[in-house]
Amino acid sequence: MTLRKFQKKQKAKVQRLWGPDCGLRPAIFAGLVLLSGLFTWGATPAVAAGTPTGTTSASSAAEDTAHLSAVGFEVVRVPNGSEPPLAAGIWYPTSAEPRDVPLENFKQHVAPSGPVKGRALPLIVISHGGGGSYAGHYDTAIALARAGFIVAAVSHAGDTYDDQSKVLMLWRRPAQLSRLIDFMLTDWQGHADIDPQRIGAFGFSNGGFTVLVEAGGIPNLDRIDPYCAANPQHDLCTTLAKAGVHSVAEAAQPPPDAWKSDLRIRAIAAAAPAFGFTFDRAGLASVQIPVLLWRAANDQHQPDPWYEEPIRAALPRPPEYHVEPLAGHYAFLPPCSTRLRAIAPIACVDAPGFDRAAFHQRLNAALASFFSSSLQSQSASH
Repeated sequence: MTLRKFQKKQKAKVQRLWGPDCGLRPAIFAGLVLLSGLFTWGATPAVAAGTPTGTTSASSAAEDTAHLSAVGFEVVRVPNGSEPPLAAGIWYPTSAEPRDVPLENFKQHVAPSGPVKGRALPLIVISHGGGGSYAGHYDTAIALARAGFIVAAVSHAGDTYDDQSKVLMLWRRPAQLSRLIDFMLTDWQGHADIDPQRIGAFGFSNGGFTVLVEAGGIPNLDRIDPYCAANPQHDLCTTLAKAGVHSVAEAAQPPPDAWKSDLRIRAIAAAAPAFGFTFDRAGLASVQIPVLLWRAANDQHQPDPWYEEPIRAALPRPPEYHVEPLAGHYAFLPPCSTRLRAIAPIACVDAPGFDRAAFHQRLNAALASFFSSSLQSQSASH
C-alpha cells in the first residue's frame, strides 16, 4: 500500500469515527487519537521502521554505519490470550552482514534473522505512544542493540495506527508488554541468550505511562475530570469536550485487578509519559527500581507541570531527570525525511533551532548508559 493510499484510508477511518452516527465511546477514541497527533503520525505507519524508500532521512544522511556493530532483526507474533497474536519487532547484536531491508513503506539497515551474537545479554522492551506500532522507535532499538542489548517492541493491540478501538483501555498495555517479555524469555529463538535478571523497559507518551505501571505505579483515572475542570484549555480536555464527553465515567472502566506490575523489569525510562497527573505518592510508592524521566521543554500536547513533574515529585526514589530545551512532544520519535515532514507535519516539524537528529544521538546514548548501569547493579530480587 502506498503512503497516499494509506493516508486516505486513515482519514476516512477517523471521519467515520467522528461521524454523526457514531456512538459516544468511538468518539472518545477518535478524539484521543487526534489529541496525540496520532492520526497524523499514523498516516505513516512504520515511520520508525527506517528511511522511506527512495529518500534519505536526516539521521541516515549524517550517519556512516560501516564501522558500527551489526544488528539483527526479525518480526514475530506474540500470543495474546484469547485475542489475535501481537505483532512485535526484535533487534539484537549479530555477526551477520546487514543490508537495507524494506519494512512496510520504509527500510532499515539490519541483518534479517541473523544469529544472536553474545550470551547473557540484557533485554529492553519498548512501549510505543498511542496510535503507533512496534516500529515507532527503531533508531533507539538499533542504538541499544549496537550497545549490546536485545530489544523487543510490541504493537499494542487496540492502540495502534490502524486500530484505536481500545485507546482508553490503558490497562491493556502493561499486560501486553508483559506478554512480550514472556515470549522473549521462553519462545523466542534466541531466548537462551537473554539474561532474565537484566530486563528494562522504555516507553514514550502512552508507553511512558505503560512502563510506570509495569514498575509498580497505580494511576487514578478519576483525576482526569478535575484536571479538565481546572485546565479546560489543555489538549486532552478540549478534545473530550469536542467529543461531547463530560466525564471519563462515560468511558470503559478498569477492572479491579487492572494495574499489575511486572517484577522482572529492573529499570524503566519514560519519555513524555501520558496521564502523569493521575499518579500521586501513594500510587507510585511501589516503584522502587531506577527510573529515567525525560521531558520535552516545549511540549504543547502534555504541558508542564501536569505530566512529568507530578511523577518526578511523587517517586519514592529520585529519578534521573532530563529536560530537553526546545523539544516538542514528538521529538522522541525518529527524525523525519522531507517526504514524511510533508505528510506528518505535527509529528515531524520541530521548533527553529532544534536538531532532532542530534537530540536522538544524545537520547540513545543516555538510554544505553542508564540501562547499562542500572541493570548491572540490580540484584536477583526486585
